[in-house]
Amino acid sequence: MKSRRGFLLSGGGALAALAALAHWRAFAAGAPDAASGVPERFEVTHPDAQWRELLTPAQYHVLREEGTERPFSSPLNDEHRSGVFACAGCKLELFSSQTKFDSHTGWPSFWAPLDHAVATREDASWGMLRTEVHCRRCGGHLGHVFDDGPKPTGLRYCMNGLAMTFTPRAV
Repeated sequence: MKSRRGFLLSGGGALAALAALAHWRAFAAGAPDAASGVPERFEVTHPDAQWRELLTPAQYHVLREEGTERPFSSPLNDEHRSGVFACAGCKLELFSSQTKFDSHTGWPSFWAPLDHAVATREDASWGMLRTEVHCRRCGGHLGHVFDDGPKPTGLRYCMNGLAMTFTPRAV
């Protein structure tokens, strides 16, 4: 038989789990903009079934469910040609190869996005406080940005290769 203390502690844990689930569901439905508290609206939207048709299962997991690919698994991590990296969900150009660098993390990394390409929001998942990066046009999850990158910005945009495509061209 459980003690009253054990019962209260287990109930508190269950309530915390429910609160976390509610937060995640609200986030998935349309995360509030940190500044305004209003859900973000994106230029490109599709019903879930259409996203599943447009993307591979792995791309869907990263872009629409905020998944993370295994490190060193993306061919884009080793892509060194001149060109542009675009959102796999809506084709918006996100990063120039001129800002790509080897962060030794196993994910494609950049020190700056193209102008007006990405947006960010606070991510408190997994018991950490991070800055999540998403496509400003379709809201697809791209990765996270950290303040341990090289000059000139000091930033490291750590992106999932599955969330992007690459087009070789002069930049």
